[in-house]
Amino acid sequence: MASAGSTVDDEDTFKILIATDIHLGYLEKDAIRGNDTFVTFDEIMKQAMQNEVDFVLLGGDLFHDNKPSRKTMHSCMEVMRKYCMGDRPIIFEIISDQAVNFSHSRFPWVNYLDDNLNISIPIFSVHGNHDDPTGSDGLCAVDLLSCAGLVNHFGRSRSVEKVEISPVLLQKGDTRIALYGLGSIPDERLYRMFVNNQVTMLRPREDEDGWFNLFVIHQNRSKHGATNYIPEQFLDDFLDLVVWGHEHECKIAPVRNEQQLFYVTQPGSSVITSLSPGEAVKKHIGLLRVKGKKMNLQKIPLQTVRQFFIQDVVLSDYPELFSPEQPNTMLKVQAFCQEKVEEMLEEAERERLGNPQIPEKPLIRLRVDYSGGFEVFNTMRFSQKFVDKVANPKDILHFVRHRETKGNIKDEDVDFEALFSRPTSEVLQLRVEDLVKEYFQTAEKNVQLSLLTEQGMGKAVQEFVDKEERDAIEELINYQLEKTQRYLRERRVDATEEKIDEEIRQFRDSKRNTAEEDEEVQEAIIRAKAHRDRGETARDDDLGLSDDPADIAMESDEEPSSAPPVRGRGRGSRGGRDPCASKRGRARGAASRSGRGGRGRGSLSSPVKTKSIMDVFQDVSQRSTRGKTPKSYAEEITIEDSDSDEDVSFLKSSRTKQKLPSLSDSKRASQSQSLKGVCIDEDSGEDEFDPFKGSRKQRR
Repeated sequence: MASAGSTVDDEDTFKILIATDIHLGYLEKDAIRGNDTFVTFDEIMKQAMQNEVDFVLLGGDLFHDNKPSRKTMHSCMEVMRKYCMGDRPIIFEIISDQAVNFSHSRFPWVNYLDDNLNISIPIFSVHGNHDDPTGSDGLCAVDLLSCAGLVNHFGRSRSVEKVEISPVLLQKGDTRIALYGLGSIPDERLYRMFVNNQVTMLRPREDEDGWFNLFVIHQNRSKHGATNYIPEQFLDDFLDLVVWGHEHECKIAPVRNEQQLFYVTQPGSSVITSLSPGEAVKKHIGLLRVKGKKMNLQKIPLQTVRQFFIQDVVLSDYPELFSPEQPNTMLKVQAFCQEKVEEMLEEAERERLGNPQIPEKPLIRLRVDYSGGFEVFNTMRFSQKFVDKVANPKDILHFVRHRETKGNIKDEDVDFEALFSRPTSEVLQLRVEDLVKEYFQTAEKNVQLSLLTEQGMGKAVQEFVDKEERDAIEELINYQLEKTQRYLRERRVDATEEKIDEEIRQFRDSKRNTAEEDEEVQEAIIRAKAHRDRGETARDDDLGLSDDPADIAMESDEEPSSAPPVRGRGRGSRGGRDPCASKRGRARGAASRSGRGGRGRGSLSSPVKTKSIMDVFQDVSQRSTRGKTPKSYAEEITIEDSDSDEDVSFLKSSRTKQKLPSLSDSKRASQSQSLKGVCIDEDSGEDEFDPFKGSRKQRR
């Protein structure tokens, strides 16, 4: 690798380390796997330093949680400070307007140009769906790192109606890179934006074919539903390379899209977050070299990733060993499964020899298909035999069977406990949207909550769980109930139960996967925030005028405010501890609850209890049946491994000349870019004829 570097790593060559989905903090409380993400992140940044890259490019999900713990943030900042700060000079420059590229930041410039910082390896990152901006200020954990001067956060869009992606223009010698980025956006919404031509990628006017166009995106690549992914064909065909985040399976070898004529690399995650076949693929990061319009990708295997072996067994495929009719079949199946697990452990031991960086205990998953009359056995008792040998002793075995044809399914009540009665690893991977979807599939049998759609309710519950908008669900229901009542009045529906049910179903189905559905959720969230703000104002006013402790409820979990406010928990308008609180023990006011997201209806004496997510589901179901409405419802690319002795060669990646909407759509962007010496095209022109692409249809 050193010899290759000496031949091509000159003053015109960009060296970029690319990685995605690091998920810092995943299972940080696990005694065995708690430090896996931090160790691997240290290895990634160490590779960046050893290869003397120009910058590190991250494709989202740097953190596993939207609100990382202090340990996670401290470990992340520790690694970044260790490897990113130093005296090594940075020899590339940014020639675009940084005030446009980093407009969401209070410090709208790259960190290595800050006079107060000494950066040797800049990090450029978009946000993912795990660490996306939330709250009234729209901040995320990556913004904290950006404010601290450790990360350059780009590719952020605040609009829910349209997206304009302004590139970060980089130049090193004669090589120029247009770095495009798009942080995570709900797939259904972004899909509609692409279909409605509301996504624009801006291009510089000067020598637009002389730029190497690199795009970082964090969305579903594989199809999870009709609109729950982003097809590669939606992306503009002037791109040269797309770095795709969010997908965890490592497919880092670039694949050419024959329709759009660009390459796609999917680095995958650097930590195993689910015991699925895609995670068993060897984990890599990439060292990308760009010189002019030529590019080269070097695969670097990660050495500190915990081993993971998965195997599928179909019991009916072994009739010579056991059958359901034979006696002691269960004991024979247990012995067979134990043999399979021991084989995987032996394979892990052989691979670990000579590499002390690999964690000692591997992850093992044996999926057993017991279709055909076989019975399951106690997995916990089975796992006790390997408790000192594997990193996941609680979920080694996973019993599955082929789905039988759904016949006459009896109407049953929703079993909330069944939603969570799953193996620990599966519960950790549950998404709010999945729970809501499963809930609705069961609730449909009894026509419960038929006013709401799965997507709308899922987003409202996600706001409740992840972002502490405690009125989001109730406001969505109230708002939807008002709209449905108006709809029924306007339609002059006959006052019969069957007719009303049919009209409501049609009204709900007409909004599925439409912009109207997104607008309803946004309106509900706005209402919830408005109630929270009014609650804060009412709390400040009322508590400032009254000091009667009898008006303070005793059952709330929040601290009461006082007049004048004193510094207590450091939460701004929530205030500190009331002097009278010491006399009343653990007395905490409902006013504070109202201030954080309560309805703010003036009464401070009513106790407001914190509800679990299951309480919300059950309360909503009960309220929905009691309402007034009946039944409320590169042409070529070189790829090499890090241990290869071959020289790195650059192969030309020619592109078709194409003009797209320019930055001049925004006066601010146009003027700022011109000041930096980049002239932006004022209008879009016709594609020039290209014999290789002349038969292709004009996009949009």
